[in-house]
Amino acid sequence: MADRGTPAEEIDTSRPHPARMYDYFLGGKDNYEVDRSAAHRIMETAPEVLVSVRENRSFMNRAVRFLVHNGIRQILDIGTGLPTSPNVHEIAHSIAPDVRVAYVDNDPIVNVHANALMAGKGVGHTSIVMADLHDPQAVLDHPGVRKVIDFDQPVGLSLVAIVHFIADAQDPWGVVATLRDALPAGSYLVLSHTANDIHPDRTEAEAVYNSSTAALKLRTHAEILRFFDGFELVEPGLVQVPFWRPDGEPAHDARAVGYYGGVGRL
Repeated sequence: MADRGTPAEEIDTSRPHPARMYDYFLGGKDNYEVDRSAAHRIMETAPEVLVSVRENRSFMNRAVRFLVHNGIRQILDIGTGLPTSPNVHEIAHSIAPDVRVAYVDNDPIVNVHANALMAGKGVGHTSIVMADLHDPQAVLDHPGVRKVIDFDQPVGLSLVAIVHFIADAQDPWGVVATLRDALPAGSYLVLSHTANDIHPDRTEAEAVYNSSTAALKLRTHAEILRFFDGFELVEPGLVQVPFWRPDGEPAHDARAVGYYGGVGRL
């Protein structure tokens, strides 16, 4: 199930786009020159960005495996971004083919690419919908979400590298709390977020994002920890993403990674 018919003219290729920049950092091909130029500006001022986004992606993979191994059979992934493989449904279905996944993003280009790249995959188990995290109740009420997610059963809520696109004035903690309050006991929150207390000054990199289609807000460990209010953090807590239950010894440059991530249980 998917939203269809997004007009091509809605896709802005004149300004850098965070999802396409992220795709470029991951080595993908769904990006334009304006995105690559912005990405290189960030790499010049924040050279750890490549290892950071790739470690963040690996964190997502491990967290999804953790959810499925702990009995979660439905995942609500908000802020999907471009579906670089392996994505949530591919990881989940490799363990349990009956897992249902609702992908949510507010950007037309993500919707177009997601439908093209995921056509025919996980039919009956995967939904792709257009909705905006700034309006969490609309996400929860979206028929494409409700088609896949039963909020009477435990849900894995994935907010990976997305809440940092909500400004303080828009109350991101209230947004996450609205989603939390819709989840039953036994649900989980997977969240990662860019940090401003790992590297001394990343204002130039932040400025690049602020000239894109979505401004970026870096936050401290304490500010990010607040998103887990009401959840019990599973070990090892909120840590730099390479150190969250790594599959092996973290890479030598893991301490440079500018993302915190964690998993909490209701």
